[in-house]
Amino acid sequence: MAPDWAESAGWPASGSIDRDRAEARLDQLVRTNRFTIAVVFPVTGAVLLLASALGWFAPAVAALPAPLAAELAWLPGALAFNPWLVLVGVVVMRLPLVAGVAPLVDRRAILALAALAAYAYGIEFVGVTTGWPYGAFEYGVALGPMAGGVPLALPVFFFPLVLNSYLLCLLLLGDLARSPWVRLPVVVATVVGIDLVLDPGAVALGFWAYDGGGAFYGVPWSNYAGWILSATVAVGAFDFGLDREALLARLDACPFMLDDMVSFVILWGGVNAAFGNWLPVALAGLFGLGLVVTDRFDVPTRPRWAE
Repeated sequence: MAPDWAESAGWPASGSIDRDRAEARLDQLVRTNRFTIAVVFPVTGAVLLLASALGWFAPAVAALPAPLAAELAWLPGALAFNPWLVLVGVVVMRLPLVAGVAPLVDRRAILALAALAAYAYGIEFVGVTTGWPYGAFEYGVALGPMAGGVPLALPVFFFPLVLNSYLLCLLLLGDLARSPWVRLPVVVATVVGIDLVLDPGAVALGFWAYDGGGAFYGVPWSNYAGWILSATVAVGAFDFGLDREALLARLDACPFMLDDMVSFVILWGGVNAAFGNWLPVALAGLFGLGLVVTDRFDVPTRPRWAE
C-alpha cells in the first residue's frame, strides 16, 4: 500500500498527535513571549486602529519623498482596518487564555462551547437583521471574514470576554465563588462591565454604529440589556462546561492565564482615552486594578528578545 501523503510529507499520522505535547509547546510559546503578546500587540493594535479611524496612513505616506510616496500609494488602503490584521492580532492576544484553558477542555466543555457558538451566531444574526436584543446596529468594519453580516470568527471575539471575566471573578471572590447565587450574577455583571469599555471604543473607531446613536458614548442602553441576556447564557455555558476547581488549580499553575485581560485593558483603555471616553477608561482602570490585586498584572517589563 502506498504511504499516506501526509506521512510522506512529514506530517503526523492520523491519531498520532500528542495532545499533551502540543499543549506544552503552546504553553512554552506563551511563557517566553508574554511581553510581546500581552503588551506589544495591544499597543500596536491601538495605534493601527486609531491610525485607521483618524486617517493617519494617507498623510503619512504623502509626506514621504515623492518617488517613495508613489511606491507606497497602496499602503493606506491595505493597512486601514485590514480585516486580516484585526483577526490575527486578536488571535495572538487570545493565546494565553487558549493555552491556559486547553488542558481543561473535555467532551463536556466541547459540548458547552458548541452550544454557546450556535447561540452566539444565532443571536448576532438576529441582532444584525432585526435590531433585537442589542438595538439596531450595523458593522462598519469587517472583523475578518463575514457571512450574513456576522463575523465568522465571532467566538474568538466573544468567548474570551466572558471567560476572562469568569476567571477574574473566581480569583476576586475567593470562597464566595462556591455559591452559584454569588458567582453567576457577579460574573454576568462583570461581562456587562467589559462591554461598557468595549462598545464605546468600538463605536468611536467605527467598528459598528447604532441607529440613532445612544446615551452612553453613542451606545444605547438596549445594547446592555441585550448583553445581560447573552452574558447570562454564556456564563451559564462556561459554568456548566468547565470544572471550577480545575480552573482554580490551573490559574495557580499558569501565571499568564489572564494576560488576555491585560491586553484588553491596554488596548481598549488606550482607545477610549484617545477619544476622551473617560468613564470607559475608568472602568478599564478598575479591571486593571483587579488584575493587580490578584497578582495577574505581572507581565514582564521588557520583551525576551531585548534581554
